[in-house]
Parts: sequence; C-alpha cells; structure tokens
Amino acid sequence: MARVTRLARARKWAWRGLLLSLALFGFGQIGSGLYIHAKAAFAQELLERAWGETLEGGASHKAWSWADTWPVARLVFPGHDVDLVVLEGASGEALAFGPGRMPAFARLGRPGTAIIAAHRDTHFRFLEKVQTGDAFWIETADGKRHHYVVIDTVVLDSRSASISDDPSGSTLVLLTCYPFDTLSVGGPLRYLVFAEGAGSV
Repeated sequence: MARVTRLARARKWAWRGLLLSLALFGFGQIGSGLYIHAKAAFAQELLERAWGETLEGGASHKAWSWADTWPVARLVFPGHDVDLVVLEGASGEALAFGPGRMPAFARLGRPGTAIIAAHRDTHFRFLEKVQTGDAFWIETADGKRHHYVVIDTVVLDSRSASISDDPSGSTLVLLTCYPFDTLSVGGPLRYLVFAEGAGSV
C-alpha cells in the first residue's frame, strides 16, 4: 500500500513538473514575442528623433552611436494609421528596428524600382490589409513627399522569382515574408505590394 502511495505521489509530482515546464515555456514564448514588439516600437521613437535631425540638417543621423544603419525616409499609409521611419539596408539587424531600403535597387524618390522590406510580424504586419488603390507617401531626406498608389499584391517564391528594375518608371515594392499567420520562421514565400508613383511635392 505504501509503495502504491509513493508511486501515485511520484506521478502527481511528475505531472506538476511537466505542467510547470510547459507554463514556463509558454510564458517565455509570450515574453519573447512581447520583447520583439517592444523593441520595434521603442526603436521607432529613437528613429523619429534621428529622422527629424536629418531633415533639419540635411545629413544622415544615426539613432544610436553603434548603429550600422541610419534613417533614409519616412513611410506613411494614412488609411492604415502607419507612420514608419525607413532605414538604409535590409540586414537582419536593421530589420529588427524598422523597415529597410534594399540598397541593390533604386533610391527612394528616384526613377526605377525601389524596394523596402520589413518583418511580417512587426512593421509590415499591416500589409495583409493593404488593397489595390490604397494611397500612401514616402518622405525623403530632401523634405519631398513622393506619392504612390498600390497597383497589385503578389505572393512569390524567392527561390524561383526575382524583381526586375524598370529604370524608366517609378515603382515602389513593399516586401515581407509570407504567410502572415504562421509559427514557422522564414520560409521561401514573399508577399509583395507593388505601388506606382503618383507625383511629388
């Protein structure tokens, strides 16, 4: 009888240990997710300040001294309540703090095809709701606002598809990973929002 009681007690403690481990893992995952969102939001505050200094002085200003990137533009989607500072470069480190301009493509506000990339679970989460006909603008370091209209949304496989540059046009592509609601990280699919220039002021 005593042996049965000890065995039952051991099972009970094993179950409690398993439940506690699962709970701690769950809290850890939630904490990690909250940390990523908090870091992205806090970084945008610092980037806003650096962007303001860039507009005032005309020269690039880093948001913090050790940064390997700097603000190059501001992306505003009025219909989706989005106002983001865009960084130079699209490395993993840069994208942790904000959207990044892919340097292999045209500069923002210049002729050609420009691309801005960001994470699907933070800064570019709103792209899932963007529709053809939505209007937005990009502010560049010279203070000009370049207006765009969304003309298409596409899902591509990065292993077999590529984006071609049209140097005579004025195209902006907003790019993020796909699908939006997934637990897996990365993957080959990309969600692209194509927009056409509609003038500058």
